[in-house]
Amino acid sequence: MFKIRMGIPEMKAFWDDLLKKNTENTANKDEQLLFKKLGNCLRKLSTDPRYPGLKSHEIDELTNRYGMKVWESYLENKTAGAMRIFWVYGPEREDITIIGLEPHPNDKKDAYEKIVLSGMEQKENK
Repeated sequence: MFKIRMGIPEMKAFWDDLLKKNTENTANKDEQLLFKKLGNCLRKLSTDPRYPGLKSHEIDELTNRYGMKVWESYLENKTAGAMRIFWVYGPEREDITIIGLEPHPNDKKDAYEKIVLSGMEQKENK
């Protein structure tokens, strides 16, 4: 079983806000649906990152940019702007850190150039 961490600062702030709104019943319908899908995805990811429905796979372009293996998992599929989560293993052995939540990039050429991940420093800036 993996411990799920939210990347600091953007992902943690986003998750805390979404959790608070759902706990206090102030979330709108879109936020409620996102909370449900994200929670389901995180449960599956913590149990088995290779769970078939997540379709987890490494994104070479992001791995090369950030200098560490970056993975993408499906939050949803077959919908316009289907959301994906981006994550890395670590910092501890049994940890998975969520570093991004973005709609699936539609264009194939340079699709991942627009993806900016939470708290990550690009390799070429080091």
